[in-house]
Amino acid sequence: METQLGATQLVPEIKLHLAHEALPLWQATEDKLERSGLPPPYWAFAWPGGQALARLILDRPSLVRGKDVLDFAAGGGIAAIAASKAGARRVRAAEIDEFARAALALNATANEVSIESIAQDLLQSDAFDPARVILAGDVCYERPMADRALAWLRRRVADGARVLLADPGRAYFPRTGVREFARFDVPTSLDLEDRTLRSTGIFELSES
Repeated sequence: METQLGATQLVPEIKLHLAHEALPLWQATEDKLERSGLPPPYWAFAWPGGQALARLILDRPSLVRGKDVLDFAAGGGIAAIAASKAGARRVRAAEIDEFARAALALNATANEVSIESIAQDLLQSDAFDPARVILAGDVCYERPMADRALAWLRRRVADGARVLLADPGRAYFPRTGVREFARFDVPTSLDLEDRTLRSTGIFELSES
């Protein structure tokens, strides 16, 4: 078993199946499936953006209470779980990695919440029933992903959604069209980050 049920320091209310060391799980994922080129198991770690979103939502449940919420690129689903706990009417989690979706289902069960999983790549089309609130954490770590995701998210703002984008200072975070909404110091592991504390902002995205 490469993960254990635990919680993060910032969001102790939410239980997650987490890896305690990065390298062994990376290696086990490759070895057990006997193939190379497998996506790294990002789902087994609570990244700063997701933690910050979850903390904000639990502290300010009115942001999602009674609303339709989409957790975009959800990973293990910490933000989606927080939204469900905070009283969102409907919570969907979009995640293209099948292993992440499996972890998300386990995490939802551990927290006794219901999350609808979306497997399709939403960036391929605008034909999607927009949520009232869209949560997106740590999506600006690579330029191609950041460019595509931000363009899609801005179109959702134009559709009438409120997009909350959480980022701990990744290289491709937009410099314009964002308004800082909240900020948290998120404890992190040196296995994953270059420091033990990440100042992570939550920003409201505009159309442009």
